[in-house]
Amino acid sequence: MNTPDIQTVKDYLLDLQARICSALEEEDGSARFIADRWTRTEGGGGLSRVLSEGRVLEQAGVNFSHVMGESLPPAATAQRPELAGRRYEALGVSLVIHPRNPYVPTSHANVRFFIASRDDAAPIWWFGGGFDLTPYYGFEEDAVHWHRTARAACEPFGADVYPRYKRWCDEYFFLRHRNEPRGVGGLFFDDLNEWGFERSFAFMRSVGDHYLPAYRPILARRKGLEYGERERDFQLYRRGRYVEFNLIYDRGTLFGLQSGGRTESILMSLPPLVKWRYNWHPEPDSPEARLYTEFLRPRDWLEGGA
Repeated sequence: MNTPDIQTVKDYLLDLQARICSALEEEDGSARFIADRWTRTEGGGGLSRVLSEGRVLEQAGVNFSHVMGESLPPAATAQRPELAGRRYEALGVSLVIHPRNPYVPTSHANVRFFIASRDDAAPIWWFGGGFDLTPYYGFEEDAVHWHRTARAACEPFGADVYPRYKRWCDEYFFLRHRNEPRGVGGLFFDDLNEWGFERSFAFMRSVGDHYLPAYRPILARRKGLEYGERERDFQLYRRGRYVEFNLIYDRGTLFGLQSGGRTESILMSLPPLVKWRYNWHPEPDSPEARLYTEFLRPRDWLEGGA
């Protein structure tokens, strides 16, 4: 079947949100997600689920949205002018996890479906999404596991899929004003429709379903490591890079704000605490410097067939 089935996509996304929240609550062991249902004047709404001040998770947001409107905002039409003037529906789950322990990386995932319609033309639809990892103190074991799982999500769809979407992720999550990657990457894809609806939807599901196997073992392995003020201070400083990317470059954030989306849900990706300092550089050969020299650079994490 190549006709888009919006209800089936919605059912999957709500189930994915529930599964991820349940797993994260188990890992935290103390806090629970609050559920916040909201509606949007222009059409649609969503369910934001947020966990705050947990033992393991300082803040975690897992947001489902299903919104519609009469015209797409500039963030969506700038690269695809053929979409201008079309009605649209957009469904997705987007999450950002900010752990308390600096040895646990921040993680982000998003899976989404868009359809743009006009009375005198066939609808244009596509899937997008991916997941990426932002460590503060890098562990090669974690990065390899993350990318091995990303590759497993892609393998049923062709040998070229993981390298292509890994490279796109490296290029997208890059702070051009810093000349610096946001983290160690993962997967990023967009405008996916050439496989037809069923296969494209299957790929989106594979990416969504592989997020927990990619992140949960890392969270479990690092959440109990001891840390001090030095590590916490560096974590808060590096969180500033995350904020910079989301507010300057992230297309999802721009789409949400330009389309009159719910601000609280759009900005739930931001960490609760963050620091900036002028022209700071880590001490040479320090654990903090190792993040820059060994992890924040283009790298084939699966080199040698790992």
